[in-house]
Amino acid sequence: MNTKPFDVICLILVIIGAVNWGLIGFFNFNLVEAIFGFNWVARVIYALVGLAGLYCISLFGRIRIPADRNN
Repeated sequence: MNTKPFDVICLILVIIGAVNWGLIGFFNFNLVEAIFGFNWVARVIYALVGLAGLYCISLFGRIRIPADRNN
């Protein structure tokens, strides 16, 4: 599988978003706001995470399942 750097960056952003949402859900702690405060930097991070999540939807179309599966 040929991994593109942009795909990796988007996946990292999605993971950061998932971890942040997990922290909010379990502990009511927003890591992004704790690090950056709620200002334009945090809003840019939220926007990038959202765009990365939308882009990662396209990964489903590129996943290849081997034809010879021995399960």
